[in-house]
Amino acid sequence: MAEDYARGRFVSVSRRTVPGRGRREGRATTAPAYYCRDAMTTVRLDLAYNGAEFAGWAAQPGERTVQEEIEAALERVLGMRPRLTVAGRTDAGVHAWGQVASFDTEAELPRSFDRALNAVTPDDIAVWGAAVAEQGFDARRDARSRTYCYRVLAAPAPSPFERGLSLFWPHRLYPAMLERCAEAVVGTHDFTAFTPTQTEHVRFERQVMMAEWRRGRSLGPTMRSPRAGLEVFELWIEADAFMRGMVRALVGTMLEVGSGRRSLGDFTALLGGAPREEAGDTVRAHGLYLAAVGY
Repeated sequence: MAEDYARGRFVSVSRRTVPGRGRREGRATTAPAYYCRDAMTTVRLDLAYNGAEFAGWAAQPGERTVQEEIEAALERVLGMRPRLTVAGRTDAGVHAWGQVASFDTEAELPRSFDRALNAVTPDDIAVWGAAVAEQGFDARRDARSRTYCYRVLAAPAPSPFERGLSLFWPHRLYPAMLERCAEAVVGTHDFTAFTPTQTEHVRFERQVMMAEWRRGRSLGPTMRSPRAGLEVFELWIEADAFMRGMVRALVGTMLEVGSGRRSLGDFTALLGGAPREEAGDTVRAHGLYLAAVGY
């Protein structure tokens, strides 16, 4: 059965959904991929990438970026180079499990479009979905929320299996205090303290719908030493939008509370628009993942 034509929702690129051409008026049916009811087709891409070797998402002269690699792959497959719109412009070193991009094209889409793209993208990028979306779908403007995950490896010694994928934290940590910090950020707050002073942002209030610390799983075997344990803690946070460096600065400050170097009251006071220098350090990028985008 053909899926309804819905904003941002997957439909087959080999059998496009066309509204109003079914047996009953208004019912959707399918047509071959080359059928084009309108001259322009909007495409949604669902992407994952390891950000270690990228200077971020956005194209930059002389730098290797995710945007440049995907646009180059699209040019090879479609014979034209579209300009991508993306839900979250990740910084250098940040990974993605659930990035979403969109573009408009007049080109004919091949069958197994995602497979064709994966054949020409580098190994640190995966195209998990390539689908026709409702015309005009915009990955950035239509997004209602973004969810990020930051992974912390709490252990006395680093794990080679977590190298470049989580923040190594050899200090003491009180999980209950991390959880209290996460509870405090839910709601609408002024996050000025958690973004760089030199910024293009003009609005510093963000609505956080969900924030919680979870116990994660290590990517390698647990330590056999009787002296020590190995735990992975993950901050999962969903908001209407994020400012540059916001999640990483929040994690850095929460870790100060979780290790007893800052009080919970001091942390909550920062949510009222305190200056950046009053908050904690910005932790490294390699522990951060864009996990999902809500529409």
